[in-house]
Amino acid sequence: MASVAAPVFKPFTLTLIQLGSIGSDKAANLQHAREMIAKAAKGNSDKKPQVVVLPECFNSPYGFVHFPAYAENIGHTAGKEYDIQASVSESVKMLSSAAKEEGIWLIGGSIPERDAETNNIYNTCTVYSPTGALVASHRKVHLFDIDIPGKITFKESETLTGGTTTNYFDTEFARIGLGLCYDVRFPELAMIAARRGCHAIVYPGAFNLTTGPLHWELLQRARANDNQVFFSMCSPARDMTAGYHAWGHSMVVDPYARVLAEADENEAILHVDIDPEPFHEVRAGIPVTKQRRFDVYPDVSA
Repeated sequence: MASVAAPVFKPFTLTLIQLGSIGSDKAANLQHAREMIAKAAKGNSDKKPQVVVLPECFNSPYGFVHFPAYAENIGHTAGKEYDIQASVSESVKMLSSAAKEEGIWLIGGSIPERDAETNNIYNTCTVYSPTGALVASHRKVHLFDIDIPGKITFKESETLTGGTTTNYFDTEFARIGLGLCYDVRFPELAMIAARRGCHAIVYPGAFNLTTGPLHWELLQRARANDNQVFFSMCSPARDMTAGYHAWGHSMVVDPYARVLAEADENEAILHVDIDPEPFHEVRAGIPVTKQRRFDVYPDVSA
C-alpha cells in the first residue's frame, strides 16, 4: 500500500492529444508536440484542463529499430529532485517548459530513454507539474513482443529493456497511476495502482490495426471495471505512410466501464471532465474493493 494518503478526489479535466505528423525529424516532432500542447491547454468552452496527455513515442517513429537512434538520457530517480536545467534530454526540457508555461500537469507520452550507466534503452513516460518539475517517470514494464502470423510481428525486446517499478503521482485533485501500452494486458499493474489509492490510471499507448479493433476498448473497460477507477489510453494518430500503423481511438472510461469519450483515427484533442461521483457511487453500490478475499488469494499489492 502507498505510505502517503492519497489526495482528496476532486473534479478535473483530462485532455488527450492524439498526435499526428510524427516523422523522422525529432526537432519537428517536438515542435509539433509543443504546438499541440499549447492548443490543448487552452481547453474547451473557456474551461482549462488540469491534466494533458501525449501519446506513446511522440518524439520518434514507433519501431524497435528506431528506438536506439532517438534515445535520450533522462536520469530521473524517484523521490529525488530532478535538475531540469542540467538535463541533456531535449524532450524533457521541452515538456518541462510546456508544463510550466501552460500551467498544467503534463503526462509526456513516452520517449526512448538510454540509461547512462547501463546503456540499456527503455520506453519511458515522464510527468511534469505546473511548475515544470519532473515529478514521476515510468519505464514500460511489459515489452511488446508479439507474432500473429500473416498480420503483425513486433519485438520491442530486440532493443528495449523492461522497467522494474510501478508508478503513480499525486496532484492536488487526484492520485494518478501510470503505465504504457502493452502494460494494459497485465491486470496486476492496474490492480496495484488501484490498491495504492489511484483514482485514475493513464497509459499512453499505440495499438495497431490488428490488436486495436480486438482489444483496445475491451482492455480499458476491463481495467476500469476491475478496479473501479477512471482509465484512459492516449494513442498517436494513424498514419498509413508510416512503418507502424497506430489504431488511434484515444479513450477515457469511467469506473462503471462506460466510455466517456473516444477519438477516431485522426489527429485530435479530446477534453473530458472527470467527476468523482461515479467513482464513489460504484464503490458504494458494488463494493468489490471491500469484498476481496485475501484469506483465499494473495493481495497483489503486497
